Amino acid sequence: MSIKEQIEKLRHELHQYNYNYYVLNQPTISDQQFDELLKELQQLEDANPEFFDSNSPTRRVGSDITDKFIQVKHKYPMLSLSNTYSAEEVQDFYNRTQKLLNDSFEMCCELKFDGTSISLTYEKGRLVRAITRGDGVQGDDVTANVKTIQSIPLVLQGNNYPDMFEIRGEILMPWSVFEELNREKEAREEPLFANPRNAASGTLKLLDSSIVATRKLDAYLYYLLGDNLPHDNHY
Repeated sequence: MSIKEQIEKLRHELHQYNYNYYVLNQPTISDQQFDELLKELQQLEDANPEFFDSNSPTRRVGSDITDKFIQVKHKYPMLSLSNTYSAEEVQDFYNRTQKLLNDSFEMCCELKFDGTSISLTYEKGRLVRAITRGDGVQGDDVTANVKTIQSIPLVLQGNNYPDMFEIRGEILMPWSVFEELNREKEAREEPLFANPRNAASGTLKLLDSSIVATRKLDAYLYYLLGDNLPHDNHY
């Protein structure tokens, strides 16, 4: 198989894996396996720039956009993070960054919930919009479904907040809810969700918000964006 054929084969496979994961919510390989294939493709593309393709999986984040919802452009791009699977890879990231900065620096490390990304917009203290990450530039408007999540305030208390701001984080499905949902699906002889993250993502894309309300989704929000924010943060 030629280099060009290897590259095209990897691109085709990764596009399909992305579709299975983000649109069907039925992943067919692990995250680590996907990242290894993506890394292999990136190395081949770097070594063979004559085969550049702007639509390569290495040029974009995976997309959860479907034709079931209205698409809304993000005011601020909603990008993804690269993964690492060893201390050596983290050290390599630090070394590369230090070389670029030509100075030492501190890092802030946080645990991450394994959910599906969401961006909420509040105007004058009211939740007006909830958008999925989508392709990083635009996402699906799932406001009606997000409003069923009890841990997300529809109206803010007090007045110490800007007239308009975004807050981003993760929509989660608790393990107990996930296990009960899969037991129900198994009893109906329906395909099971692979993990709570895909169950949360699939639930968020349901067209009937009354069903979403029964799934007991939760949220963890942590990243503020906007003008005149009341506090500084390390983002």
